[in-house]
Amino acid sequence: MAAKLSASTKLCFGSGFNTDGRSRAIESLPVWPGVHVHFYQKRRCAAELIMGGKQATLAVNGNSNRGRDTKWAAEGDNGVRKKVRVAYQGIPGAFSEAAATTAHPGCEGVPCKGYEDAIWAVESRKADRAILPVEGTLEGNAVRNYDLLLHHSLHIVEEIRLFVNYCLLVAPGVRKEQVRRVMSHPMALAHCSHGLKKLGLDVVTREAVDDTAGAAEFVHSRGLKDTAAIASCRAAEIYGLDVVARNVQDEPWNVTRFLVLARQPYTDDDNVGVGAIVGVNRAWKTSIVIAHEGGLDVLLKLLSVFSFHNISLTKLEVNPQGSAPLRVLDIDAKGGAAVRQFEYVFYIDFEASEADPHAQRALEEVRRFATFVRVLGCYVSRPKIHTLDP
Repeated sequence: MAAKLSASTKLCFGSGFNTDGRSRAIESLPVWPGVHVHFYQKRRCAAELIMGGKQATLAVNGNSNRGRDTKWAAEGDNGVRKKVRVAYQGIPGAFSEAAATTAHPGCEGVPCKGYEDAIWAVESRKADRAILPVEGTLEGNAVRNYDLLLHHSLHIVEEIRLFVNYCLLVAPGVRKEQVRRVMSHPMALAHCSHGLKKLGLDVVTREAVDDTAGAAEFVHSRGLKDTAAIASCRAAEIYGLDVVARNVQDEPWNVTRFLVLARQPYTDDDNVGVGAIVGVNRAWKTSIVIAHEGGLDVLLKLLSVFSFHNISLTKLEVNPQGSAPLRVLDIDAKGGAAVRQFEYVFYIDFEASEADPHAQRALEEVRRFATFVRVLGCYVSRPKIHTLDP
């Protein structure tokens, strides 16, 4: 847990330097009692953390061409910087781990058995962030994972889009012709049906396991000579396997969108340390969920409200629950919580900050006729698609 610092403690950034070598002065920021120390800086710079008269140098990873903020958390009484802990489903080499390291380069990964386990890790403070895949170009929306957001109180603070390149991995020296079984996550097996046929593996046994990297680890740990795994190239490196085929997926364009979840809402890093309200000076996205007890007639009202306020929707998912109403954690303004059930749930993403006056008025109107409205998160929209391959 981050240390609570005295009012005299300062987070001092001395004369720094840009990537072009020019020096740049950065101001010294006071830290209030009980406030965790965080350092956000978009360019490479030298930094010093001064605590109790002692200095601890913070080495800042300077990949300035990423176009995103590098985040540091100074924790502990000795002023030693600790990595951000990011929980993900699977084991090292999983695509969710790749999304975690893309969102937070150099982070400490926290492997979890399931997606809800990753959320619980953040809620129990065993991790600072959780990674959750929510939609893909091949399988569409992961409705189950969206529903998990309603069972918990974490906030969306970032989105990551990752190009998923499935590879066929085998033990060293094994030829493709020797493969009699292929293991992977059920979704990966479904995505690679035609790809396996092209490789002449359409008649082999297909076995589903919990995650792609788990399949690779299974082949490695047991030294299997007749079994291949569908996983990432990074999994091949970690578990010492050979890559016999790349781009095994049926469609070449396979992109998955991941959400980064945290205990606290996103705050604008231009005013870090003072609990800044999210501003409107960037390309923002807000994710909300709306539930109603009156059926689908509310849909036209929703569309009318956002159209009237000139707010563009980037996602509209209607999730009918049928005979099994969805259980929703309803949190009121005073922090009280109650579990409610709804037959229809609407997941909406729109292009605006929650602090935008137009968005605020739209949400006020929606709350007048919708039974349940919850903001899942407001964050900077990042359309860039990341890839694992060099």
